[in-house]
Amino acid sequence: MQPNETYAATWSPEETPRNSRQFYSDVELQTEEKREPRPDLPVLPLNHAIESHPPHAHHGDGGDQPWRRHKLTLRQRLQHFTWAWYTLSMSTGGISLLLFAQPFQFPGLRIIGWIFYVSNVVIFTCICAAMLLRFMFHKGTFAASLKHEREGFFFPTFWLSVATLITSTQRYVIQPHDANLLWGIQTAFWGYGICTFILAVGQYCFVFSAHNFGLGTMMPTWILPIFPIMLTGTIASVIAETQPEIGRVPILVAGLTCQGLGLSVAFMMYAHMVGRLMSAGLPNREHRPGLFMCVGPPAFTVLALIGMAHSVPDNLAVDNNFVDSRDIRTMALVVGGFLWALSLWWFFIAAISVLLSRPRYFHLGWWAMVFPNTGFCLATISAAKQFDNQGLKILGTVMSGGVIIMFFVVLQAQIKAVWRQDILYPGRDEDFNDH
Repeated sequence: MQPNETYAATWSPEETPRNSRQFYSDVELQTEEKREPRPDLPVLPLNHAIESHPPHAHHGDGGDQPWRRHKLTLRQRLQHFTWAWYTLSMSTGGISLLLFAQPFQFPGLRIIGWIFYVSNVVIFTCICAAMLLRFMFHKGTFAASLKHEREGFFFPTFWLSVATLITSTQRYVIQPHDANLLWGIQTAFWGYGICTFILAVGQYCFVFSAHNFGLGTMMPTWILPIFPIMLTGTIASVIAETQPEIGRVPILVAGLTCQGLGLSVAFMMYAHMVGRLMSAGLPNREHRPGLFMCVGPPAFTVLALIGMAHSVPDNLAVDNNFVDSRDIRTMALVVGGFLWALSLWWFFIAAISVLLSRPRYFHLGWWAMVFPNTGFCLATISAAKQFDNQGLKILGTVMSGGVIIMFFVVLQAQIKAVWRQDILYPGRDEDFNDH
Protein backbone atom coordinates (compact mmCIF):
# COMPACT_ATOMS: atom_id res chain seq x y z
CA MET A 1 0.00 0.00 0.00
CA GLN A 2 1.31 3.42 -0.90
CA PRO A 3 1.89 5.96 1.91
CA ASN A 4 -0.67 8.41 0.59
CA GLU A 5 -3.30 5.66 0.48
CA THR A 6 -2.59 4.85 4.10
CA TYR A 7 -3.13 8.44 5.16
CA ALA A 8 -6.31 8.63 3.08
CA ALA A 9 -7.76 5.93 5.30
CA THR A 10 -6.46 7.05 8.68
CA TRP A 11 -6.35 10.82 8.38
CA SER A 12 -9.28 13.12 7.90
CA PRO A 13 -9.20 14.62 4.36
CA GLU A 14 -9.90 17.97 5.95
CA GLU A 15 -6.45 17.82 7.52
CA THR A 16 -4.61 18.26 4.23
CA PRO A 17 -2.27 21.23 3.78
CA ARG A 18 -3.76 24.60 2.98
CA ASN A 19 -4.55 24.90 -0.70
CA SER A 20 -2.90 21.57 -1.46
CA ARG A 21 -3.91 18.21 -2.88
CA GLN A 22 -1.23 16.18 -1.17
CA PHE A 23 -1.74 14.33 2.07
CA TYR A 24 0.61 14.04 5.01
CA SER A 25 3.03 11.59 3.56
CA ASP A 26 5.69 14.18 4.37
CA VAL A 27 4.98 14.45 8.10
CA GLU A 28 8.22 14.15 10.03
CA LEU A 29 7.30 11.07 12.05
CA GLN A 30 9.77 8.61 13.48
CA THR A 31 9.41 5.03 12.27
CA GLU A 32 7.90 3.85 15.53
CA GLU A 33 5.38 6.72 15.42
CA LYS A 34 3.86 5.75 12.08
CA ARG A 35 0.47 4.13 12.44
CA GLU A 36 -0.98 1.20 10.57
CA PRO A 37 -4.43 1.66 9.02
CA ARG A 38 -7.34 0.46 11.09
CA PRO A 39 -8.85 -2.73 9.62
CA ASP A 40 -12.40 -1.53 10.25
CA LEU A 41 -11.94 1.51 8.00
CA PRO A 42 -12.08 1.26 4.21
CA VAL A 43 -9.07 2.46 2.26
CA LEU A 44 -10.24 5.12 -0.14
CA PRO A 45 -8.29 5.80 -3.32
CA LEU A 46 -6.36 9.03 -3.28
CA ASN A 47 -8.23 10.40 -6.29
CA HIS A 48 -11.53 9.76 -4.56
CA ALA A 49 -10.41 11.79 -1.54
CA ILE A 50 -9.30 14.65 -3.76
CA GLU A 51 -12.52 14.73 -5.75
CA SER A 52 -14.60 14.68 -2.58
CA HIS A 53 -12.67 17.63 -1.16
CA PRO A 54 -11.81 20.20 -3.81
CA PRO A 55 -9.15 22.86 -3.25
CA HIS A 56 -9.88 25.27 -0.38
CA ALA A 57 -12.33 22.77 1.14
CA HIS A 58 -9.62 21.42 3.41
CA HIS A 59 -9.56 21.90 7.18
CA GLY A 60 -13.34 21.88 7.35
CA ASP A 61 -14.63 20.60 10.66
CA GLY A 62 -11.34 18.90 11.28
CA GLY A 63 -9.76 22.32 11.73
CA ASP A 64 -11.89 22.70 14.84
CA GLN A 65 -10.85 19.27 16.17
CA PRO A 66 -7.12 19.42 16.89
CA TRP A 67 -7.23 16.06 18.68
CA ARG A 68 -7.74 14.44 15.25
CA ARG A 69 -4.34 15.74 14.18
CA HIS A 70 -1.20 13.79 14.96
CA LYS A 71 0.73 15.38 17.81
CA LEU A 72 4.25 16.36 16.88
CA THR A 73 7.13 16.98 19.24
CA LEU A 74 8.50 20.46 19.78
CA ARG A 75 11.58 19.57 17.78
CA GLN A 76 9.44 18.41 14.85
CA ARG A 77 7.32 21.56 14.95
CA LEU A 78 10.39 23.79 15.05
CA GLN A 79 11.20 22.63 11.52
CA HIS A 80 8.28 24.80 10.40
CA PHE A 81 9.24 27.86 12.46
CA THR A 82 9.68 30.24 9.53
CA TRP A 83 11.04 33.74 8.93
CA ALA A 84 7.45 34.97 8.88
CA TRP A 85 7.38 34.82 12.68
CA TYR A 86 9.28 38.10 12.71
CA THR A 87 6.03 39.74 11.60
CA LEU A 88 4.94 39.40 15.23
CA SER A 89 8.03 41.27 16.42
CA MET A 90 7.80 44.11 13.91
CA SER A 91 4.09 44.57 14.66
CA THR A 92 4.74 44.73 18.40
CA GLY A 93 7.47 47.31 17.83
CA GLY A 94 5.14 49.27 15.59
CA ILE A 95 2.55 49.49 18.36
CA SER A 96 5.16 50.85 20.78
CA LEU A 97 6.02 53.61 18.28
CA LEU A 98 2.35 54.32 17.67
CA LEU A 99 1.66 54.81 21.37
CA PHE A 100 4.62 57.17 21.69
CA ALA A 101 3.37 59.33 18.80
CA GLN A 102 -0.22 59.74 19.97
CA PRO A 103 -1.39 63.38 19.73
CA PHE A 104 -3.51 63.06 22.87
CA GLN A 105 -1.38 61.74 25.69
CA PHE A 106 -2.55 60.68 29.13
CA PRO A 107 -0.62 59.61 32.25
CA GLY A 108 0.62 56.08 31.78
CA LEU A 109 0.45 55.96 27.98
CA ARG A 110 4.22 56.18 27.64
CA ILE A 111 4.54 53.41 30.23
CA ILE A 112 2.24 51.20 28.14
CA GLY A 113 4.37 52.00 25.11
CA TRP A 114 7.50 51.11 27.08
CA ILE A 115 5.91 47.75 28.00
CA PHE A 116 5.32 47.06 24.30
CA TYR A 117 8.94 48.03 23.61
CA VAL A 118 10.30 45.62 26.23
CA SER A 119 7.89 42.93 25.02
CA ASN A 120 9.23 43.40 21.50
CA VAL A 121 12.80 42.94 22.70
CA VAL A 122 11.79 39.71 24.44
CA ILE A 123 9.77 38.47 21.46
CA PHE A 124 12.58 39.26 19.03
CA THR A 125 15.09 37.41 21.20
CA CYS A 126 12.82 34.37 21.53
CA ILE A 127 12.17 34.24 17.79
CA CYS A 128 15.90 34.44 17.07
CA ALA A 129 16.51 31.59 19.53
CA ALA A 130 13.78 29.47 17.93
CA MET A 131 15.18 30.10 14.45
CA LEU A 132 18.66 29.05 15.61
CA LEU A 133 17.22 25.86 17.11
CA ARG A 134 15.45 25.13 13.83
CA PHE A 135 18.67 25.49 11.87
CA MET A 136 20.61 23.39 14.42
CA PHE A 137 18.10 20.55 14.69
CA HIS A 138 17.27 20.38 11.00
CA LYS A 139 20.38 20.68 8.88
CA GLY A 140 20.08 22.47 5.58
CA THR A 141 16.96 24.42 6.50
CA PHE A 142 18.78 27.76 6.65
CA ALA A 143 19.79 27.75 3.00
CA ALA A 144 16.51 26.12 2.00
CA SER A 145 14.49 28.80 3.79
CA LEU A 146 16.27 31.62 1.97
CA LYS A 147 15.88 29.91 -1.40
CA HIS A 148 12.26 28.86 -0.92
CA GLU A 149 9.91 30.55 -3.36
CA ARG A 150 7.52 31.53 -0.57
CA GLU A 151 9.37 31.59 2.75
CA GLY A 152 12.34 33.39 1.23
CA PHE A 153 10.26 36.51 0.73
CA PHE A 154 9.72 36.69 4.50
CA PHE A 155 13.42 36.92 5.33
CA PRO A 156 13.23 40.75 5.13
CA THR A 157 10.81 40.74 8.08
CA PHE A 158 13.86 40.08 10.26
CA TRP A 159 15.29 43.41 9.15
CA LEU A 160 11.94 45.13 9.56
CA SER A 161 11.96 43.95 13.17
CA VAL A 162 15.46 45.38 13.57
CA ALA A 163 14.19 48.69 12.18
CA THR A 164 11.42 48.86 14.78
CA LEU A 165 13.94 48.05 17.51
CA ILE A 166 16.24 50.87 16.41
CA THR A 167 13.47 53.46 16.19
CA SER A 168 11.75 52.42 19.41
CA THR A 169 15.10 52.37 21.22
CA GLN A 170 15.59 55.96 20.08
CA ARG A 171 12.16 56.86 21.46
CA TYR A 172 12.28 55.05 24.79
CA VAL A 173 15.96 54.68 25.69
CA ILE A 174 18.24 57.24 24.03
CA GLN A 175 18.82 60.43 25.98
CA PRO A 176 19.47 63.59 23.89
CA HIS A 177 22.62 64.50 25.79
CA ASP A 178 24.21 61.05 26.05
CA ALA A 179 26.99 61.17 23.46
CA ASN A 180 27.78 57.45 23.69
CA LEU A 181 24.19 56.39 23.08
CA LEU A 182 23.83 58.86 20.22
CA TRP A 183 26.99 57.48 18.63
CA GLY A 184 25.69 53.94 19.12
CA ILE A 185 22.34 54.63 17.45
CA GLN A 186 24.13 56.36 14.57
CA THR A 187 26.34 53.30 14.10
CA ALA A 188 23.25 51.08 14.12
CA PHE A 189 21.69 53.30 11.45
CA TRP A 190 24.63 53.04 9.07
CA GLY A 191 25.02 49.32 9.66
CA TYR A 192 21.33 48.78 9.02
CA GLY A 193 21.45 50.84 5.83
CA ILE A 194 24.38 48.87 4.41
CA CYS A 195 22.87 45.48 5.26
CA THR A 196 19.44 46.29 3.86
CA PHE A 197 20.91 47.67 0.64
CA ILE A 198 22.76 44.39 0.18
CA LEU A 199 19.49 42.59 0.88
CA ALA A 200 17.53 44.70 -1.61
CA VAL A 201 20.04 44.00 -4.38
CA GLY A 202 20.98 40.44 -3.48
CA GLN A 203 17.56 38.96 -2.88
CA TYR A 204 16.01 40.40 -6.02
CA CYS A 205 19.02 39.21 -8.06
CA PHE A 206 18.51 35.72 -6.67
CA VAL A 207 14.77 35.79 -7.37
CA PHE A 208 15.35 37.01 -10.92
CA SER A 209 17.83 34.21 -11.62
CA ALA A 210 16.45 31.27 -9.62
CA HIS A 211 12.67 31.56 -9.91
CA ASN A 212 10.24 31.95 -12.76
CA PHE A 213 7.00 33.51 -11.54
CA GLY A 214 3.98 34.27 -13.68
CA LEU A 215 2.10 37.52 -13.29
CA GLY A 216 -0.97 35.65 -12.11
CA THR A 217 0.98 34.20 -9.18
CA MET A 218 2.15 37.55 -7.82
CA MET A 219 1.60 38.11 -4.11
CA PRO A 220 2.17 41.27 -2.03
CA THR A 221 5.14 39.57 -0.37
CA TRP A 222 7.16 40.30 -3.50
CA ILE A 223 7.52 43.85 -2.21
CA LEU A 224 9.12 42.78 1.08
CA PRO A 225 12.80 42.68 -0.04
CA ILE A 226 12.71 46.43 -0.74
CA PHE A 227 10.82 47.28 2.45
CA PRO A 228 13.79 47.27 4.89
CA ILE A 229 15.93 49.69 2.85
CA MET A 230 12.91 51.97 2.58
CA LEU A 231 12.62 52.08 6.38
CA THR A 232 16.13 53.54 6.49
CA GLY A 233 14.43 56.85 5.75
CA THR A 234 11.96 56.28 8.56
CA ILE A 235 14.80 55.57 10.98
CA ALA A 236 16.59 58.71 9.80
CA SER A 237 13.47 60.79 10.46
CA VAL A 238 13.41 59.54 14.05
CA ILE A 239 17.08 59.73 15.02
CA ALA A 240 18.30 62.76 13.04
CA GLU A 241 16.77 65.40 15.29
CA THR A 242 18.91 64.40 18.28
CA GLN A 243 22.15 63.97 16.30
CA PRO A 244 24.79 66.73 16.19
CA GLU A 245 24.60 68.77 12.98
CA ILE A 246 27.87 67.39 11.65
CA GLY A 247 26.32 63.91 11.59
CA ARG A 248 22.72 64.91 10.98
CA VAL A 249 22.96 65.98 7.34
CA PRO A 250 24.62 62.74 6.11
CA ILE A 251 21.93 60.75 7.90
CA LEU A 252 19.19 62.82 6.26
CA VAL A 253 20.75 62.48 2.80
CA ALA A 254 21.12 58.72 3.20
CA GLY A 255 17.60 58.42 4.56
CA LEU A 256 16.13 60.41 1.68
CA THR A 257 18.05 58.35 -0.88
CA CYS A 258 17.02 55.02 0.61
CA GLN A 259 13.42 56.13 0.99
CA GLY A 260 13.36 57.14 -2.66
CA LEU A 261 14.81 53.79 -3.72
CA GLY A 262 12.25 51.86 -1.70
CA LEU A 263 9.29 53.87 -2.94
CA SER A 264 10.43 53.68 -6.57
CA VAL A 265 10.71 49.90 -6.51
CA ALA A 266 7.38 49.74 -4.68
CA PHE A 267 5.75 51.69 -7.50
CA MET A 268 7.10 49.17 -10.00
CA MET A 269 5.68 46.37 -7.88
CA TYR A 270 2.35 48.19 -7.68
CA ALA A 271 2.12 48.03 -11.47
CA HIS A 272 2.54 44.26 -11.35
CA MET A 273 0.12 43.97 -8.44
CA VAL A 274 -2.63 45.84 -10.26
CA GLY A 275 -1.94 43.79 -13.39
CA ARG A 276 -2.28 40.61 -11.37
CA LEU A 277 -5.56 41.77 -9.83
CA MET A 278 -6.93 42.74 -13.24
CA SER A 279 -5.91 39.52 -14.98
CA ALA A 280 -6.18 36.87 -12.26
CA GLY A 281 -8.51 38.48 -9.73
CA LEU A 282 -8.10 38.71 -5.98
CA PRO A 283 -5.90 36.23 -4.12
CA ASN A 284 -7.43 33.29 -2.33
CA ARG A 285 -9.31 34.41 0.76
CA GLU A 286 -6.66 32.98 3.08
CA HIS A 287 -4.05 35.35 1.65
CA ARG A 288 -6.06 38.52 1.13
CA PRO A 289 -4.85 40.16 4.38
CA GLY A 290 -1.47 40.37 2.65
CA LEU A 291 -2.88 43.09 0.40
CA PHE A 292 -2.45 45.49 3.32
CA MET A 293 1.30 45.35 2.64
CA CYS A 294 0.62 47.73 -0.23
CA VAL A 295 -0.50 50.35 2.31
CA GLY A 296 2.98 50.54 3.81
CA PRO A 297 5.37 52.07 1.25
CA PRO A 298 3.55 55.39 0.65
CA ALA A 299 2.57 55.65 4.32
CA PHE A 300 6.10 55.18 5.64
CA THR A 301 7.35 57.58 2.97
CA VAL A 302 4.97 60.26 4.26
CA LEU A 303 6.24 59.63 7.77
CA ALA A 304 9.87 59.75 6.66
CA LEU A 305 9.57 62.90 4.53
CA ILE A 306 7.78 64.92 7.20
CA GLY A 307 10.13 63.69 9.92
CA MET A 308 13.30 64.33 7.94
CA ALA A 309 12.08 67.78 6.83
CA HIS A 310 11.45 68.65 10.47
CA SER A 311 15.05 67.66 11.30
CA VAL A 312 16.71 69.75 8.58
CA PRO A 313 19.07 72.31 10.17
CA ASP A 314 17.89 75.90 9.88
CA ASN A 315 21.26 76.99 8.49
CA LEU A 316 21.50 74.34 5.77
CA ALA A 317 23.61 75.59 2.85
CA VAL A 318 23.55 74.21 -0.71
CA ASP A 319 25.96 75.59 -3.34
CA ASN A 320 26.97 78.36 -0.91
CA ASN A 321 23.33 79.46 -0.65
CA PHE A 322 21.28 78.99 2.45
CA VAL A 323 18.12 76.93 1.98
CA ASP A 324 15.02 77.96 3.89
CA SER A 325 14.06 74.92 5.94
CA ARG A 326 10.44 76.12 5.91
CA ASP A 327 10.31 75.58 2.16
CA ILE A 328 11.55 72.03 2.59
CA ARG A 329 8.93 71.32 5.25
CA THR A 330 6.19 72.75 3.06
CA MET A 331 7.29 70.57 0.15
CA ALA A 332 7.35 67.52 2.42
CA LEU A 333 3.76 68.19 3.48
CA VAL A 334 2.59 68.59 -0.12
CA VAL A 335 4.24 65.36 -1.26
CA GLY A 336 3.05 63.67 1.93
CA GLY A 337 -0.56 64.55 1.23
CA PHE A 338 -0.20 63.15 -2.29
CA LEU A 339 1.16 59.82 -1.04
CA TRP A 340 -1.21 59.60 1.94
CA ALA A 341 -4.12 59.34 -0.49
CA LEU A 342 -2.43 56.39 -2.21
CA SER A 343 -2.17 54.58 1.12
CA LEU A 344 -5.82 55.33 1.74
CA TRP A 345 -6.76 53.82 -1.63
CA TRP A 346 -4.80 50.64 -1.00
CA PHE A 347 -6.26 50.40 2.50
CA PHE A 348 -9.82 50.32 1.20
CA ILE A 349 -8.91 47.92 -1.63
CA ALA A 350 -7.42 45.52 0.92
CA ALA A 351 -10.18 45.99 3.50
CA ILE A 352 -13.01 45.42 1.03
CA SER A 353 -11.22 42.39 -0.43
CA VAL A 354 -10.92 40.81 3.01
CA LEU A 355 -14.53 41.59 3.93
CA LEU A 356 -15.81 40.09 0.67
CA SER A 357 -14.33 36.73 1.65
CA ARG A 358 -12.87 36.62 5.12
CA PRO A 359 -10.06 34.15 5.86
CA ARG A 360 -10.98 31.24 8.08
CA TYR A 361 -7.59 29.84 9.00
CA PHE A 362 -4.69 31.70 10.50
CA HIS A 363 -1.60 32.61 8.49
CA LEU A 364 1.28 34.72 9.78
CA GLY A 365 0.49 37.00 6.86
CA TRP A 366 -2.39 38.31 8.97
CA TRP A 367 0.13 40.63 10.60
CA ALA A 368 -0.03 42.64 7.39
CA MET A 369 -3.26 44.01 8.85
CA VAL A 370 -1.19 45.57 11.65
CA PHE A 371 2.31 46.73 10.68
CA PRO A 372 1.61 48.60 7.40
CA ASN A 373 -1.47 50.17 8.96
CA THR A 374 0.70 51.28 11.87
CA GLY A 375 2.73 53.28 9.35
CA PHE A 376 -0.51 54.67 7.92
CA CYS A 377 -1.58 55.85 11.38
CA LEU A 378 1.84 57.35 12.11
CA ALA A 379 1.77 59.20 8.79
CA THR A 380 -1.68 60.59 9.58
CA ILE A 381 -0.61 61.72 13.04
CA SER A 382 2.61 63.25 11.71
CA ALA A 383 0.71 65.28 9.10
CA ALA A 384 -1.89 66.28 11.68
CA LYS A 385 0.78 67.66 14.00
CA GLN A 386 2.41 69.65 11.20
CA PHE A 387 -0.92 71.10 10.08
CA ASP A 388 -1.99 71.46 13.73
CA ASN A 389 -5.38 70.18 12.63
CA GLN A 390 -7.63 68.91 15.40
CA GLY A 391 -9.77 66.81 13.07
CA LEU A 392 -6.76 64.96 11.65
CA LYS A 393 -5.47 64.35 15.16
CA ILE A 394 -8.78 62.78 16.15
CA LEU A 395 -8.74 60.69 12.97
CA GLY A 396 -5.23 59.49 13.74
CA THR A 397 -6.28 58.56 17.27
CA VAL A 398 -9.31 56.60 16.04
CA MET A 399 -7.19 54.82 13.44
CA SER A 400 -4.64 53.97 16.12
CA GLY A 401 -7.35 52.44 18.28
CA GLY A 402 -8.44 50.25 15.38
CA VAL A 403 -4.89 49.06 14.72
CA ILE A 404 -4.32 48.25 18.40
CA ILE A 405 -7.55 46.24 18.49
CA MET A 406 -6.47 44.40 15.35
CA PHE A 407 -3.11 43.66 17.00
CA PHE A 408 -4.81 41.75 19.80
CA VAL A 409 -7.23 40.04 17.40
CA VAL A 410 -4.34 38.69 15.33
CA LEU A 411 -2.31 37.85 18.45
CA GLN A 412 -5.05 35.70 19.95
CA ALA A 413 -5.59 34.04 16.58
CA GLN A 414 -1.89 33.19 16.41
CA ILE A 415 -1.81 31.76 19.93
CA LYS A 416 -4.89 29.68 19.14
CA ALA A 417 -3.36 28.48 15.86
CA VAL A 418 -0.16 27.36 17.62
CA TRP A 419 -2.13 25.51 20.29
CA ARG A 420 -4.33 23.76 17.72
CA GLN A 421 -1.36 22.89 15.49
CA ASP A 422 -2.85 24.99 12.73
CA ILE A 423 0.64 26.41 12.20
CA LEU A 424 4.06 24.97 13.02
CA TYR A 425 2.85 21.84 11.26
CA PRO A 426 3.67 20.20 7.91
CA GLY A 427 2.03 21.95 4.99
CA ARG A 428 0.60 24.78 7.08
CA ASP A 429 3.40 27.33 7.16
CA GLU A 430 5.36 29.56 4.83
CA ASP A 431 7.81 26.74 4.06
CA PHE A 432 5.03 25.21 1.96
CA ASN A 433 4.00 26.90 -1.27
CA ASP A 434 0.20 26.93 -1.23
CA HIS A 435 -0.53 29.66 -3.75
